[in-house]
Amino acid sequence: MSKFHKIKLSEVYKETADCSVLTFDIPEDLKDEFKFTQGQYLTLKTDIEGEEVRRSYSLCSSPVEDEWKVAVKKIPGGLFSTFANEVLKTGDELEVMEPNGSFFTEVNGKKAKNYIVFAAGSGITPILSILKTHLALEPDSTFKLFYLNRTAKSIIFKEEIEGLRNKYFGRFEIFYFLTKEHRDIPLLNGRFTQEKLNELTSRIINVNNVDECFICGPEEMIFLIRDELQQAGLDKEKIHFELFSSGNTKQDKNRIAKVLEHRAENTEVTIIDGGKEFHFPMEDHYDNILDGALAAGADLPYACKGGVCSTCKCKIVEGTVEMKINYALEKEEVESGFALSCQSVPTSKKVVVDFDV
Repeated sequence: MSKFHKIKLSEVYKETADCSVLTFDIPEDLKDEFKFTQGQYLTLKTDIEGEEVRRSYSLCSSPVEDEWKVAVKKIPGGLFSTFANEVLKTGDELEVMEPNGSFFTEVNGKKAKNYIVFAAGSGITPILSILKTHLALEPDSTFKLFYLNRTAKSIIFKEEIEGLRNKYFGRFEIFYFLTKEHRDIPLLNGRFTQEKLNELTSRIINVNNVDECFICGPEEMIFLIRDELQQAGLDKEKIHFELFSSGNTKQDKNRIAKVLEHRAENTEVTIIDGGKEFHFPMEDHYDNILDGALAAGADLPYACKGGVCSTCKCKIVEGTVEMKINYALEKEEVESGFALSCQSVPTSKKVVVDFDV
């Protein structure tokens, strides 16, 4: 069963004209359950005009701060983002799921590591949490931040980022890229391109000295940076990324079509959740286990429904499934039987899924 808690907002403020920061007042008796690792996210739930809405937002605060903050950038037509920016106020309550996500590496205060991080717009939120945590707890580690925005005024957390540069002078470098303002340095004008990334790896980034790379933003940017860094010699195991959307590329659509060709008909599904079993038959108009289970009355954890977060992660203990999209689980997890229920298309007549593992 989804574990949501009603949490009061201790502060709501505007970081930029179209981005609000929500600070949650986590009660003392829930702080152990809400402990988080830098780079993780919160899933929020509320009713907007009679519709249940769930969204996941990365924590921009650090575990060392004992604070739980997320930034919500207003998206044109975005139901929750508009609500957060125009309606929510200090003292309001939201239902919040405990922190989740695997967009991080463990802190090692005894080791000096060199990090490079790329972010676009609100993709800075988990990156900021990672920056603050590793800079504070790894006294000999360094960071280079490459941050893409439209204009200088639209840069989210610019003041806080500048404060980190001053606090950790010599260990933290920042490179701002702007798409709607022109500056004297051509490299810093416009989006990341193959040519710019080649220039970065030849002049600024020594891939041989990079220990970890984090990237957060839209798909096209992430995969371009990932591929170019690998081409430059950075080990793919050192590259970590988190998407804000998925399923729209031609490659994704082709994969989805192929997976659906293998779909089994009339699959009997058993859900194990909270130590209890829930049985239902897959209906024709639902192609994935999560939607089929929700339609049958199950209460399961989920957020993005896009294969990006891992809120709906489960283990296939009997039968087989194929995932349409997977940008959340590592290869080792999939090989161990884990799957994203929102993307899992049954390919056998019986499937047993365990959410308690």
